[in-house]
Amino acid sequence: MSKQPRTAITPTRADDFPEWYQQVIKAADMAENSPVRGCMIIKPYGFAVWENMQRIFDGMIKDAGVQNAYFPLLIPLSFIAREAEHVDGFAKECAVVTHHRLESGEDGLVPAGKLEEPYVVRPTSETIIGDSMARWIQSYRDLPLKLNQWCNVMRWEMRTRLFLRTSEFLWQEGHNAFETAEDAREDALKMLEAYRAFVEDNLALSVFTGEKTADERFPGAIATYTIEAIMQDGKALQAGTSHDLGQNFAKSIGIKFQARDGSEQFAHTTSWGISTRLIGGMIMIHGDDDGMIMPPRVAPQQIVILPVTKDEESEAKVLPFADKLAAQMKQKGLRVHVDKREMRTPDKMWDAVKKGIPLRVEIGAREVDDGEVTFVRRDLGKASKETVPVELFIERMERILDNIHDNMLARSKSFREDHTFNGSTVTDIDDFFAKESAGLIKVPVSLLSDPKLEEIMKKYALSTRCMPFADNGEKVLIGKAY
Repeated sequence: MSKQPRTAITPTRADDFPEWYQQVIKAADMAENSPVRGCMIIKPYGFAVWENMQRIFDGMIKDAGVQNAYFPLLIPLSFIAREAEHVDGFAKECAVVTHHRLESGEDGLVPAGKLEEPYVVRPTSETIIGDSMARWIQSYRDLPLKLNQWCNVMRWEMRTRLFLRTSEFLWQEGHNAFETAEDAREDALKMLEAYRAFVEDNLALSVFTGEKTADERFPGAIATYTIEAIMQDGKALQAGTSHDLGQNFAKSIGIKFQARDGSEQFAHTTSWGISTRLIGGMIMIHGDDDGMIMPPRVAPQQIVILPVTKDEESEAKVLPFADKLAAQMKQKGLRVHVDKREMRTPDKMWDAVKKGIPLRVEIGAREVDDGEVTFVRRDLGKASKETVPVELFIERMERILDNIHDNMLARSKSFREDHTFNGSTVTDIDDFFAKESAGLIKVPVSLLSDPKLEEIMKKYALSTRCMPFADNGEKVLIGKAY
């Protein structure tokens, strides 16, 4: 009887995918649950991923003419209530501040000083940003107005999972205003394309782009566009959304402007956002049974150098060599770390594997004497181990990192395509999920009006993910989702 291969993560993906996911995060030291119910603590290694994502995407949106600003965390309840559809969509998730101080009571501190008007901890900021837009926009000359903020939001969640679904999470939310409906729709689609390019070019995630069905549309929007990815367990993840809000929010909040013909018009607005749940998606798409596999362009450490030393004499030879090599890499703008911790080299190696560092470089006395380095790619594992002259490695390392990205993206695309199936009837949907098949099924949009569909959707806890642009809106993806 053959032995099962030893893995760094227990359980494996096949044994228990949800628990595997939690253990990958723990092993990579990315985040942990906080004392605040439903919230998480993002640890330095996990937060460094978010910082890299933020840095890259912030540059992209600024190139699109978007300006960063900041708006209050607390939103007056009256602001939220102005837009009926909006408040209906978020009412059950709102955290509400009702008092402004604490006083000593019989059982300790108790809330006191009831507020005349409660505040909602922002679940999203359309209403409060719209209030500012209503003051800042007077004429068509003030348009377009393109704003973004990087911030936290609160949506009270009953069932939480690190990165994927927590009561508080980090995100960016863009809010733009335009003269015409055509301008707004063009902008909503432009920002969706920015999301697609961002996740494919930097996170190596292959996604569907499309429009949400009416049931899945953002509250108050006239259209919601989305990028959707498939995780390794076959479930879908909404990875980013862009909303065409039409004039709905402008009318409820009063965003008016004097048009070119002198008439008074309401602005057409959009909103768009991605969040830290992208990190969760990145883990579930790329990770393996040994831990995380970091896409090189957002990895906190793109390269780790492991000095292999036995005594003080070898340290004196190897460490300066490693430091010099790291300095050469940093001159090229790469994120490099020399692991000098006092621990066994195999333990350092497994730590690098579990953290998913794209490229691991090992240097011992032999490599120093020969002017060489030995390196291993995380995406390919020990089979990729290679020893080359230092000069050749310096020349090749950026191409190697790009190749790692390309390989990860290709695997993501292949997985997405292999786990997307076609159907034509409600019976096809029933049969597909009765077999506990992993993936999404694509069916004609006309099936959405079939009275038998609702029963099947409830039976398997399914949802419509999007109507892919690639199918000209004629098909809809259905599946289980996070």
